[in-house]
Amino acid sequence: MTTAPAIELRGISKAFGPVQANKDISILVERGTIHGIIGENGAGKSTLMSILYGFYKADAGEIFIGGQKTEIPDSQAAIAAGIGMVFQHFKLVENFTVLENVVLGAEDGRLLRPSLATARAELKALASDYGLNVDPDAVIADIGVGQQQRVEILKALYRQADILILDEPTGVLTPAEADQLFRILGRLKAEGKTIVLITHKLREIMEITDTVSVMRRGEMTATVRTAETSPTELAELMVGRKVLLRVDKTPAQPGAPILEIENLSVTDSAGVQRLRGVSLNVRAGEILGLAGVAGNGQSELLEVLGGMRTATGRITMNGQPIDLGGRHSDGQSRRARGIGHVPEDRQREGLIMPYSAWENSVFGYHHDPRWQNGPLMDNAGIEAAAQDQMDRFDVRPPNPRLAARNFSGGNQQKIVVAREIDRNPDLLLIGQPTRGVDIGAIEFIHKQIIALRDQGKAILLVSVELDEILSLADRVAVMFDGQIMGEGPAGSATQVGLGCLMAGLGGDDTRDMSGWTISDAAIIEEGTPDVSRIEAQLAEKHADASKEV
Repeated sequence: MTTAPAIELRGISKAFGPVQANKDISILVERGTIHGIIGENGAGKSTLMSILYGFYKADAGEIFIGGQKTEIPDSQAAIAAGIGMVFQHFKLVENFTVLENVVLGAEDGRLLRPSLATARAELKALASDYGLNVDPDAVIADIGVGQQQRVEILKALYRQADILILDEPTGVLTPAEADQLFRILGRLKAEGKTIVLITHKLREIMEITDTVSVMRRGEMTATVRTAETSPTELAELMVGRKVLLRVDKTPAQPGAPILEIENLSVTDSAGVQRLRGVSLNVRAGEILGLAGVAGNGQSELLEVLGGMRTATGRITMNGQPIDLGGRHSDGQSRRARGIGHVPEDRQREGLIMPYSAWENSVFGYHHDPRWQNGPLMDNAGIEAAAQDQMDRFDVRPPNPRLAARNFSGGNQQKIVVAREIDRNPDLLLIGQPTRGVDIGAIEFIHKQIIALRDQGKAILLVSVELDEILSLADRVAVMFDGQIMGEGPAGSATQVGLGCLMAGLGGDDTRDMSGWTISDAAIIEEGTPDVSRIEAQLAEKHADASKEV
């Protein structure tokens, strides 16, 4: 007897005004498998899964769950059909506890106490079965993103989901957290759950999925067994052309220092020291990559340089000191000094989501005289310039009047990158440049960064992706616990050596990296440490530290 597929979609179409997000899509997902869906940002992946979850209603098409035709007008119907979804941007109430978030919307009755008692026992069982350990009494705002993602999965399992949809689940995770997520998904699959994984990361597709479907411009272009394909083939199916899976660049020709940092220190409002005497320089015509496990001071360093946080120490830009705590210490003064900033969180710090793309294209630069038209702003000129930016940076759809929230994550990132690069800064600060971005957009953004370097600009790059650091950077510095552990040429760095420094360790693996200077703060450990174990411990350490603060 043939088992009915867990999911079958037939002829699904969905349009948002003139934009056809999904066009006559059919897909079949076998029960008890991990099925990947990949495609460029804006290809329609999230829209398709949002239709399956009842978040959107299809204009045409049919949905079958377990072989039965199923109407899914809303998310409650999807949950009743055994479907759970973890969105790219979590749907959690930040001032509620883990337990309260899990129960929210699934209470047993009018009295909350019995519901919480039932949920507590169920969470304990789920944590034991799937390795989804999280403190039920922790407040969401006090735990890390890896833990928050576990809460979203627990919410779905608590509601008896047999089908779990994850939208770009590793976009905000460290490598260690991503590996832990994959182990959890493996356990869920072994228990007979069906998992649909939306991602743009080909490594993840090849590592964990059984089958992969490829979407391009709202249409399904192929479905293949993962074991029978390759990253190169998938990339070409996604983009419709050959894609360079490595960064193509010439050797850097560094000039004089543009940015010089001496003994920079930051203490936050809770009295915790986030930066401890950091000294660095970035030269014209080079990319300095800053590596480290999230939460070790990289974000605070970018915030100080971008005028978002005060500090002590000394910073000079083109030989002139920068105010670190006075009335000239803000983003506007930094931009006036030739500093561009692509922040790590594009939605919270880089864009105003309800505003249009053309309005977002000048935020931070709206005082520029060229946008003034007497006492008013030259809105028509700004919109025309935004249209030009969108065309040159391949933002899709190229509609400057569309609100920022209506673009996919990768296209939101392109809007921010275009705005900052278009101002021709002497120094570009860029945090997590390709987080949540597809392979085609990654290639494009990397080319823009290299082109800026080749124009003689200085670039400070922060990324949790070691592959990205090693591919783009000319020099690398590693941060741990607010300090620089080591610094040297990217060409002689190794994954293991960087991993050791990210854990605050020195030793044989770092001494082998030619041309590197290792800080006295690095603890010497003989032999080769288990870097994945260290990263996992660090992730837990920083989650605990956040909770304590």
